[in-house]
Amino acid sequence: MNDHAMNDSPRKITTEMILKALKRSAKEARRLAKMHGTKIWVMQDGKVVGLEP
Repeated sequence: MNDHAMNDSPRKITTEMILKALKRSAKEARRLAKMHGTKIWVMQDGKVVGLEP
């Protein structure tokens, strides 16, 4: 078990925390795509397009 599972008082999750986590995961996805030479797939103008990281 990790420390969070044993904590008696649950932490309030805020929109700012969620946004920070999403930005962190997007940055990691770009890093991995660049490392492996693959594209990042995103939605632009209602279409799914592959972008170079």
